[in-house]
Amino acid sequence: MLSNQVLSYQQWIEQKENFSFYRQAVSEYLFHPVISIILPVYNTPVELLAEAIQSVQHQTYPSWQLCIADDASDHEDTRQYLKEVATRDSRIKLIFREHNGHISAASNSALALAEGEFIAFLDHDDLLSPHALTEVVAAINHHPTAKLLYSDEDKIDLDGNRHHPHFKPDWNPDLFYSCNYVSHFAVYRRDIANQIKGLREGFEGSQDYDFTLRYIRHLKPSDIVHIPKVLYHWRELPGSTAVSLSEKGYAHRAGLLALQDHFSGSGVRVTDGQSAGSYRLLWPLPAKPPLVSLLIPTRDTLHHLKKCVDSIIEKTSYPHYEILILDNQSVEPETLGYFASLSAHENIRIVKYDAPFNYSSINNYGAALARGEVLALVNNDIEVISPDWLTEMVRHAVRKDVGCVGAKLYYGNDTIQHAGVICGLGGINGVAGHSHKFYPREHPGYFNRLLLTQNLSAVTAACLLVKKSIYTQVSGLDEEHLAVAFNDVDFCLRVKEAGYRNIWTPYAELYHHESVSRGHEDTPEKLARFQAECDYMRQRWGERLRKDPAYSPNLTLDREDFSYG
Repeated sequence: MLSNQVLSYQQWIEQKENFSFYRQAVSEYLFHPVISIILPVYNTPVELLAEAIQSVQHQTYPSWQLCIADDASDHEDTRQYLKEVATRDSRIKLIFREHNGHISAASNSALALAEGEFIAFLDHDDLLSPHALTEVVAAINHHPTAKLLYSDEDKIDLDGNRHHPHFKPDWNPDLFYSCNYVSHFAVYRRDIANQIKGLREGFEGSQDYDFTLRYIRHLKPSDIVHIPKVLYHWRELPGSTAVSLSEKGYAHRAGLLALQDHFSGSGVRVTDGQSAGSYRLLWPLPAKPPLVSLLIPTRDTLHHLKKCVDSIIEKTSYPHYEILILDNQSVEPETLGYFASLSAHENIRIVKYDAPFNYSSINNYGAALARGEVLALVNNDIEVISPDWLTEMVRHAVRKDVGCVGAKLYYGNDTIQHAGVICGLGGINGVAGHSHKFYPREHPGYFNRLLLTQNLSAVTAACLLVKKSIYTQVSGLDEEHLAVAFNDVDFCLRVKEAGYRNIWTPYAELYHHESVSRGHEDTPEKLARFQAECDYMRQRWGERLRKDPAYSPNLTLDREDFSYG
């Protein structure tokens, strides 16, 4: 398959899913835990229920237990089928509830039957892939401290056709706070599940989201393992959230309640997100919001600089900021006159940087002179759209575990210029590329990721916020090796390496007119410099450029469109 060809999902399945080795692999594991599958049932059509149960019975890993709680079904064929299948297979444990209590109560009845070290949840009309438990046990053997494991998933129609695979990132807490992307297929330790007393009644529709939010309070990030394999097939039926998240408004309301409970007392305000089934968290600002120093390197190009500065002054609602215009040898009279006019603004300074262009060095110089507790790296071709862009970014930047914060940037034609950086993208250079580049402004993106706050490995320095203390801690941008390209990616990776999470928010919107001061990489000298910077990034970061935890190994590295790889 040529790299410029886009795979269909069926082609991806044919190329990537080869399970012939699984039965042999089981015998090589050192640890063979029992996994108890929790299956609540209520009046399920027998043909669908049979397929769900058979998908457990056909697992290539044999040490499982299927715990079924019938929630007082009044369809006799459903009850009779359950009795028959439990009689034929000793690994199936069955309880009939006397009164209908809905999914949380029924799941807890099934959980009470569980004896395995780990548990997992299966909806009564969905399917497990035959290798699901084998993959889970393989991951547990590779990560003995794992306490939560989750997989990729797809949807399946009544004719057995698979489609809409969700290839997920590794653990991404801010994305999880934006939506329940973990969903299916998730595996938990039974002792912790019992410790938090299972599922809570009153959260039906998002009972699994509430359960996981309470469960992760007992974990470290390293306890959470993503298995990048499609292990679960979500049945697509009329009225199901597999068809549309808007089908069940009560589920969204329950998720909102679960998040509000999770963040109770923290000052975090939870509201509806921009897409169905999503949420927005408004993190609290300090009682005295910090001063933000906006560092804007420039050289002439007055039209863009003036538009940038004017839009900041006229539209920005956050009051506590200063602007440092880092003048890299401007000579045009109009530009110098504009600088003189800015002296009337007490929160704007013109800082001379009289040396050859080096983006990293210019910003480091400005950072040393900045008075703010928070630094904002801002290109001179940025134009503010949303008045609360800076407020939104500061809300994240002041969080103690957050490093760099990036914004949603558009080209002048209202297509996506930047929605976060994915390491490894870029075809020939293979260092990094921009998520969803050139998508229409209103497009939701891959599984709504253009509308969701999330953790990313890197964001562009065209508009980037970070605490000055962190900037200093990691020694700022790399002046020696990365004078022009990839200094922001390298910086973000070093911030991440220092133990912070980088964040991209879709709620800070600006235009970016794409490095107009510098021009294009079209001279032999610029091309040689760019190649040297690519080489340095590959040498410095190695495999970490090829395995971005905010992306998926099942998606392409050749394009920026989240197509199948």
